[in-house]
Amino acid sequence: MIPEHSESRRAFLKGALAAGAVGAAMAAPGDADSVKAEVEKHHDANVRRLQTWIRQPSIAAENRGMNEGCALMMSMLGEAGFEAVTRVASSGQPGVFATLDAGASRTFGIYFMYDVKQADPAEWMSPPFDAAILDRAGLGKVLVGRGAVNQKGPQATLLAALNAFREAGRKPPVNLVFIAEGEEEIGSPHFSEIVQRPEVLAAFRKCEGIFMPMPMQSLDGTVTINLGAKGVIEVELIASGEKWGRGPKADVHSSLEAVVDSPAWRLIQALNTLVAADGHTPAIEGFADRARPLSADEKAMIRAAAAKQSEAVAMRGLGVEHWVHNVDWLESRELLAGRPTVNIEGLVGGYTGPGGKTILPHRAVAKLDLRLVPDMTAAGALAALKAHLTKKGFGDVEVKMSGGYDPTSTPKDSSVVKAAQTAYRQVGLDAVLWPRLAGSWPGYVFTGAPLKLPATHFGMGFGSGAHAPNEFYVIESANRNVVGFDAAARSYVDYLYALAAA
Repeated sequence: MIPEHSESRRAFLKGALAAGAVGAAMAAPGDADSVKAEVEKHHDANVRRLQTWIRQPSIAAENRGMNEGCALMMSMLGEAGFEAVTRVASSGQPGVFATLDAGASRTFGIYFMYDVKQADPAEWMSPPFDAAILDRAGLGKVLVGRGAVNQKGPQATLLAALNAFREAGRKPPVNLVFIAEGEEEIGSPHFSEIVQRPEVLAAFRKCEGIFMPMPMQSLDGTVTINLGAKGVIEVELIASGEKWGRGPKADVHSSLEAVVDSPAWRLIQALNTLVAADGHTPAIEGFADRARPLSADEKAMIRAAAAKQSEAVAMRGLGVEHWVHNVDWLESRELLAGRPTVNIEGLVGGYTGPGGKTILPHRAVAKLDLRLVPDMTAAGALAALKAHLTKKGFGDVEVKMSGGYDPTSTPKDSSVVKAAQTAYRQVGLDAVLWPRLAGSWPGYVFTGAPLKLPATHFGMGFGSGAHAPNEFYVIESANRNVVGFDAAARSYVDYLYALAAA
């Protein structure tokens, strides 16, 4: 085990590079060493801060604990040195806007989210809002809880770094403009409304780029820099006897299937038209017409990444034994970065409790997400889906979009990317450049008009289980390929200095 809050980290760093893990730290600029020393001194307080945040549920999909979660985050921002932390009203959940004027010559933006996904306690090894710290084989001590890795864990790690500046009596080397929302996990339906506020937009116009805290290490020791992210739309497809004009308007006995149409089968038939016979390739007419193919540069980037990354580790982490269509490792990476997708998140219809109920349900619902690559838009994807269903004879199937946004792209020579490469090199890591994150975040608000700023993710550390049971974030690492909380916090100190010099 590597005690991240002890002097033994030096011995770890000394030998790790030879094993293909974290290398010996290079000399830090200016006052960085004194700041980093404060991270270790305040390890327990920093972890308690994260636990307190996890223990406050903030679930936008259930409108649960949102005001309390927002207020708690605002309090933590004030403790970390942000001035004039302001709650920003929206048509949905509130956002938060804050600035930290360090008297520096350069300014960068930070994006947070304070909402998390839902959690069913029955599926968890430890209650999802207890924030328990447990031993996990091969990893060390991990914090288990909803939001642990997505995103409260890495966000709290950045706050630990900013607190370290204050505790060391230093100012960060760059000015910071902060924005947060409480609806990322429902597709950020009102985030652009928050950013478009005049005072918020004016502050971000002074920024040279944006970053989002995220643990970018893999278990094979590689660290990745995303040059963008896929866009997404989240929708519900609803088939009902009432809208269809056939089938029952209320649940009836299942024996009547002999003479009564089934909205559940209606929904399944509609879903079958959305993908090809392979059950995977999108078949929505017009959906991917504008999808930009991977460029030669992006394919070269993916080849280089695939050569550094471990297929076995990736499969083991996902619990899979084959890629779709049994493609090889390289093609699987190209699909991950370049393929638009049509995914069924969940299907609900009729009775799903213990035993049987022998009913014919009057209503069935599918929750879908559609991932988008550059040149596709959320509005275009929604329009294509609706037009496709109508053309295929399923115009009665309701389509309700709950949220979504366009994809993002950032040049590899932008300051936020170059600074990330520099910060990773300071601990001996040659970062993998990746064309775009297969997941999504509302970075289009920054990368698109009117701001047109570069945006990326940054951070050391490791966690897993986002959106799933037993989500966790490594606190004290026993795996030499990844670091724990304190080293991850120190990486943010390095990144801020690298941004100042980029």
